[in-house]
Amino acid sequence: MVGALIKKAKSGDLVLVKTKEMQEEGILIPSPKDNILMIKLDSGYNIGFEKKKLLEFKILKTSKKTNQPSQKITQNKSLPTISVLHTGGTIASKVDYRTGAVASEFGPEELLALFPELKDIANIKSELVAQMWSDDLRFSHFTLLAKAIEKHVKLGVDGIIVGMGTDNLAVGSAAINFMVESCPIPIIFVGAQRSSDRGSSDAGVNLICAADFIAKTNFGGVAICMHESSNDDACTILPATKTYKLHSSRRDAFKAINSSPIARVCYEERKTIFLRDYPKRNKDNKLIIKSKMQDKVALLKIHVNMFPEQFSFFKEQEFKGLIIEGTGLGHTPGQVPNDLTKIHKKIYPAIKDLVKSGCVVVMTTQCMFGQTNLNVYDKGRDLLELGVISGKDMLANTALVKLSWLLGNFNQEETKKLISQNLRGEFNETLLYEEFEDEIIEQ
Repeated sequence: MVGALIKKAKSGDLVLVKTKEMQEEGILIPSPKDNILMIKLDSGYNIGFEKKKLLEFKILKTSKKTNQPSQKITQNKSLPTISVLHTGGTIASKVDYRTGAVASEFGPEELLALFPELKDIANIKSELVAQMWSDDLRFSHFTLLAKAIEKHVKLGVDGIIVGMGTDNLAVGSAAINFMVESCPIPIIFVGAQRSSDRGSSDAGVNLICAADFIAKTNFGGVAICMHESSNDDACTILPATKTYKLHSSRRDAFKAINSSPIARVCYEERKTIFLRDYPKRNKDNKLIIKSKMQDKVALLKIHVNMFPEQFSFFKEQEFKGLIIEGTGLGHTPGQVPNDLTKIHKKIYPAIKDLVKSGCVVVMTTQCMFGQTNLNVYDKGRDLLELGVISGKDMLANTALVKLSWLLGNFNQEETKKLISQNLRGEFNETLLYEEFEDEIIEQ
């Protein structure tokens, strides 16, 4: 009887499985072995059962087509209009029951159909800019996104939501923040740690909070909207150039680094509480977008056991910019304290040759908090003499897209000046450790 029911069931059905030890409900998914029955639990985890050990098997609900038909979007003249631009990622994903994995398949209209609350907040326009995971992003995709933003601003919308995969969401928001020099409307980046068809998904809350924030406040910049905690009670509006993803799967993975959240959006109450000063919206602002980026810019993380070739590579490949994610206050190997470090003697010359080749080299720190300071230790002063520029407290990925954007729009000398200037809140000017540094130098 059990075997006959299993043969009748198909992937996507909601089933009940009972053994001597446990009873579970879940979605039937393909199994890699014929003797194992696999289901996906509501928590998102998969669990397998040996078919011969099943005492009971029931089909509770047969699967329906997972692709929802596009719905016609009606306009309400009393509501603002928001464009949702999608680039893919988990926020536009659902479980693919052919593989049991998460696949990026939802188009914008399908995503809106999942969250009808959005239509009570604003009129929704949508465009699928790209359908990809954010780890596949290149600088050229940010240019593509900037052009889509430009098009929708010119359509007269009141705000833009950008849906992006969370792995590079903060990088994307920083890139767009540099590209958009002036804009009359807010641009809010939104992602999801859990796919949109899972009970534990954060996609709906993030999208709804972002739309409500745009519709009801006078915020006028580029920012990120993600879960404040693991609960569904609120989202925080985070600065575009000072935010980092700190956890691989938690819904509250995004935090402001060397900065603070801009606002809290209460989900149930549909209320925004501003936590600090913020850029105000001004419809008279002209749209100014500089979307060019220099492709030959890279990021190098300092680690133990490095080789000079890791630095000279960027000269050989004619890179125009390099961000170094250094240790501590911003250091690299380069001194020779003992016989085992003789190879380090070639690292400083490799960096010097790279700078002489015309590559703009900027130092950041791999420490999450604090800033670089190349004036404290002799190692830092060595790097300054080689022509390395301090990145202060810029996050490494923010520095990466800033340098690429600067080199795409300004010459080398202008870039060297502007990389140290606070253009979009990428520096925290209050991070001063002069007293601490003086103590170190005196020692």
